[in-house]
Amino acid sequence: MTKRILIILLTAFSYINSNAQIDSLESNETKTEKEVYKSETLLINQISEYVYQHISFLDTKNFGKVSCNGMVVACKNEAVIFDTPIDNETSCELIHWVTKSLKCKITAVISTHYHIDNLGGLDEFHKQGIPSYAYYKTVEIAKENGLPEPQHGFDKFLELKVNDEKVHIEFFGEGHTCDNTVGYFPLEDIMFGGCLIKEAGSGKGNLEEANVNEWSETVRKVREKYPNVKKVIPGHGKSGGIELLDYTIHLFE
Repeated sequence: MTKRILIILLTAFSYINSNAQIDSLESNETKTEKEVYKSETLLINQISEYVYQHISFLDTKNFGKVSCNGMVVACKNEAVIFDTPIDNETSCELIHWVTKSLKCKITAVISTHYHIDNLGGLDEFHKQGIPSYAYYKTVEIAKENGLPEPQHGFDKFLELKVNDEKVHIEFFGEGHTCDNTVGYFPLEDIMFGGCLIKEAGSGKGNLEEANVNEWSETVRKVREKYPNVKKVIPGHGKSGGIELLDYTIHLFE
């Protein structure tokens, strides 16, 4: 009888300890991913210690009201922003939040391709003296089409600093557009995939300027370079892990 009771107690302890570990993991994830700002036009979620996801909303003819993601990397008193919100007014709102709430100077804004949900608010950033960067094809297309024009172009790869930490922006190939690029924050292994990367379970989306024949291969190159990425923010929808890269690869195979 004593042996049986001991086995029951050990089993119960193991179960409780296991559940405690799961609760701890869920608690840690919740703690590092939380909503920190909300208005009618802008949402901001904290993804990690240094990274935030900004979300604005674009009214479209074919897809209705679409949430559009961007990324903020903020270290100490500096910040870099990937993609602007959809317009100047919402961009002003984001700039104000970063400078006042995070107390950071925005040293750069990077547009990951030429669509309006990536550079629609550039004029506001320029008005406030914030330099902008994009892949050289993005700059060319913006200029040709009378869109807000990034000030500085780069050829395939750009490294910038947020205080002492690096951020990367790189062109891996065509997919959603001919100029789509990917952002990466090495310190926390967090990626801003932009519209090249799809939310889990989503459809193919807007294919008007897409290269569906190259899309999967382009994302494979991203996955090969960053096999240990911990968090991926897509251009639209919920963030996830490396499974978003795998999902996008299979979606366009």
